[in-house]
Amino acid sequence: MPGFDTICLHGGYEADPTTGARAVPIYRTTPYQFKDTTHAANLFALAELGNIYTRLQNPTTDVMEKRVCLLEGAHELGGLGLASGTAAVFNSIINVCENGDNIVASSKLYGGTYTMFNNILPSMGITCKFVDASDPSNFAKAADDKTRAFFCETVSNPALEVVDLEEVAKHANEIKVPLMVDATFSTPYLTNPIAHGAHIVIHSLTKWMGGHGNALGGCVVDSGTFKWAESGRHPLFTNKDESYGGLRWGIDLPAPLLPLAFILRMRTVPLRNLGSCISPDNSWAILNGMETLSLRMERHCSNALAVAEYLLTNKAVTNVRFPGLPTDSQYEKQKKYIKGKGGSMVVFEMVGGVEAGKAFINNLKLISHVANVGDCKTLAIHPASTTHSQLNPEQQKDAGIPPGLVRLSVGIETIEDIIEDIVQAVKAAEKASA
Repeated sequence: MPGFDTICLHGGYEADPTTGARAVPIYRTTPYQFKDTTHAANLFALAELGNIYTRLQNPTTDVMEKRVCLLEGAHELGGLGLASGTAAVFNSIINVCENGDNIVASSKLYGGTYTMFNNILPSMGITCKFVDASDPSNFAKAADDKTRAFFCETVSNPALEVVDLEEVAKHANEIKVPLMVDATFSTPYLTNPIAHGAHIVIHSLTKWMGGHGNALGGCVVDSGTFKWAESGRHPLFTNKDESYGGLRWGIDLPAPLLPLAFILRMRTVPLRNLGSCISPDNSWAILNGMETLSLRMERHCSNALAVAEYLLTNKAVTNVRFPGLPTDSQYEKQKKYIKGKGGSMVVFEMVGGVEAGKAFINNLKLISHVANVGDCKTLAIHPASTTHSQLNPEQQKDAGIPPGLVRLSVGIETIEDIIEDIVQAVKAAEKASA
């Protein structure tokens, strides 16, 4: 098996046999020419694998999907690219749930995911039970006979809680539901969720995987380890799918494809008919970003540690959180789950409260005030009034978001320049709130 960096550069692609193109081409095409009517019918019936329509698959996206799978330690056919990380989460849930079903999820989630689970999915008859993930047994305690999956983030956004994946996976296996893990905040470089028992891995490729803030995308990776036909909990995989000729996804697929029932159903049912596909241009941009993933993550993490250590020394700052600090509550878990590198996110509060926090952000010069994370550039935002503003105060508290929290996504600029900007913004905020 090639090393991680080699996969980042070469995974899923060999030089184009027709043109010799060494870089991955962008295939800007909607349809693909069938050889004849038999070929077309076989493709639609899954008797053959191949290109049908770019809403379903695309050669550029195919390379990206394979590369993500290889980085995650999954079968290279186990991936599915989608329009965004949010689309990846949504399609994952509706691929196992229907009206009357539920999932159990950590209460500490990205605001958009929380709103999806708390407000949007219930309108479709799919409910979510939110639990405190710091005690993994809470997942099983909340489950019932209609529970179809457990869901968590490797490192929560923005509370930076590191979930004990192996313990949650143990409870998932005991009641025979898949553990779905959003690994956006850790990337395959820091965490391999499948090795810790996750069945489905989800990424917002928009963030560190792409890394440049220039492309939207998401990806779902099927580990191939969940036995859908044996769970007794997933009728979407054991009942006949009348929209697909009566196929039972967890039973009737050819033996080589059966372990990938989840991702094949997602591609041919939700993606094909609801259309949350990624564009080949975005797949191409993300592939370029992935080539330097490990190099960037090393700098992200070392810079984040330096920022956190500085903030601890500033008396105008309080409640500094960075999993890589020995004093942090997540320090021991991050040694196991994110290589002991802490990640690249730092959160804190200003002693002067909410207004001082806003003044800090308003006085930043180098650091960008944007609704994104995982860019090469350092980014800042006030989650309670932006990314998590749809949560009420009690929900924000459960999500680990105090009113004055400032979230920093630490980039790869020269560390002295990042800290210099933080120093001047803190001083300006102190004056503004004096």
